[in-house]
Amino acid sequence: MQRAHSDPRDARDRAKRLKAIAMMCAAIVSFSVLDATAKYLAQVSAVPVAQIIWIRFIGNALLIMAMLGPVRSVRIARSARRPGQQWLRSAFMMGATVANFFAVKYLRLDQTITIFFTTPLIVAALSGPLLDEWVGWRRLTAIIVGFLGIVLVMRPGFGGVHPAIAFSFAAALSYALYNIGTRFVAAHDEEAVSQAYTPLAGLLVMAPFAVAVWIWPDDVLTWALLVSLGLTGGVGHWLLVKAHQHAPAPILAPFVYIGLLSMTALGYVLFGDVPDMWTLLGGLVIIGSGLYLLSRERRGA
Repeated sequence: MQRAHSDPRDARDRAKRLKAIAMMCAAIVSFSVLDATAKYLAQVSAVPVAQIIWIRFIGNALLIMAMLGPVRSVRIARSARRPGQQWLRSAFMMGATVANFFAVKYLRLDQTITIFFTTPLIVAALSGPLLDEWVGWRRLTAIIVGFLGIVLVMRPGFGGVHPAIAFSFAAALSYALYNIGTRFVAAHDEEAVSQAYTPLAGLLVMAPFAVAVWIWPDDVLTWALLVSLGLTGGVGHWLLVKAHQHAPAPILAPFVYIGLLSMTALGYVLFGDVPDMWTLLGGLVIIGSGLYLLSRERRGA
């Protein structure tokens, strides 16, 4: 009788996935800091949202050039094997950022992150038509239940919901498409190529809007926060790209849920926001649905 031995390749795969999960968690914390900073700048410092968005992409682009070098950055961008998909992915990143920054200006951080939790559900729902990875009836049920959690967050009939919640939905959809795009291009282009392309759409498209409403801050804190936007966003997306190189998108997507802890903590410390019962209940339903999708993915069913 032969003794069973574990496959070294399985151990390496598990190690790679754990590393990817750690990177994903660090990325989500970075994005939480980014959102809290944007909310502070828009609400407290009265900086126009378009200006915040553009500076965020400027900072991201400068960080990339500092890491890769200006000449090498251009050369790397030109080496893309899927330039069309890279530009589309960059556009989805811009859409998610624009919608999310307008949402956080008017909504509590715990509200925006709860709506954003639909991202794994959207990824699962769109994986069929976009990646030919169709879900079974169990996963489809989980997706439907997860979206019912949104009804609890919106609590129709129990008071008005700020129209800015539509921005949160748009941000979740754009970010889901960005995640799918990131996984697709990771199979064709190196990480540096994807990193170089990430801020380009926002950098170019948002420029005229930012210039039209531009104001010059008169305090050091506001300037420091504006500069930090590019750093936290750039580091977050670098970690996101690295994570997707080591693990499939369906494995990583549910780990956006740690954002509930980081966003709620930042919202309470910086703005005194306390989540209400409906937001927490809806968040639990959405998280439960996402975790069920993760369990089905691991079973391969």
